[in-house]
Amino acid sequence: MKSTIYQVFITGATGNIGSELISFLTPFSSKLNVIAGVRNIEKAKKYFYENSNLQFRSFDFENKETFSSGFEGIDILFLLRPPHISEVEKYFKPLLESAQKNGIKKVIFLSVQGAEKSKVIPHNKIERLIRSMDFDWIFVRPSYFMQNLTTSLAKEIKNKKSLTLPSGNGVFNWVDTKNIGEATAELLANFENHQSKAFEITGDENLTFGEVVELLNEVLPSPVIYKSINPIRFYFKKKKEGLKAGYAMVMTILHFLPRLQKAPLVSNSFRELTKKNPTSIREFIKREKNVWL
Repeated sequence: MKSTIYQVFITGATGNIGSELISFLTPFSSKLNVIAGVRNIEKAKKYFYENSNLQFRSFDFENKETFSSGFEGIDILFLLRPPHISEVEKYFKPLLESAQKNGIKKVIFLSVQGAEKSKVIPHNKIERLIRSMDFDWIFVRPSYFMQNLTTSLAKEIKNKKSLTLPSGNGVFNWVDTKNIGEATAELLANFENHQSKAFEITGDENLTFGEVVELLNEVLPSPVIYKSINPIRFYFKKKKEGLKAGYAMVMTILHFLPRLQKAPLVSNSFRELTKKNPTSIREFIKREKNVWL
């Protein structure tokens, strides 16, 4: 009897998590047909030039016209929230309604650690929306991305030799997006075994930004200075730098809330799913140091 091959649609395919997830789904090609939803297909083909089995469809979170054609014939939707999109009713409700109309029953959502307890963040609203629409679901709740140091925070580290945040001595748990991609691939490939569950994907280390900057300074030729400022100043600093209001607000909340919270819980989910140890922050900094040079 021929086994079913699931059609999987990946949103945010060329981003930090999406691209890692796609690479870790390659070993499951006998049971999954992976389709990347992208705004620019030609550009994406060049980005994924090594992955000959990957298919592409036009998809844009901000263009509802791309939803139905993107979701046609799809079995499992991997959904994430682009950093600049925070309006759940405007963007995610019509997206999920379109998915449902096209027969998608399974959704795996990239949320964030603690989303179930924080009603002020968009991830909480998206989780509740998915549950209310009777999808079969899995929520992946990672901790703070190490890759923020190599993306949204990299420019200041590289050019100004400083890191300015509203984080004080707040403690963050640090996780490598490669680890998130690998764990999510396992969940997606064995969806039925894991559905109706949320998985916190974390690293082993809870560290402040001050402590992480000390580790950065072990490998960088010029020392980086960590500066903590109040959240209102940080928000307007980001707006002045050109960030949209919603993105600036989410970035402010993300970096300020840990000051008011207990240290994050360290989860064993990554080890249980992959039988591997998560990346340490020191390993990550050594691996990525050229980004800041």
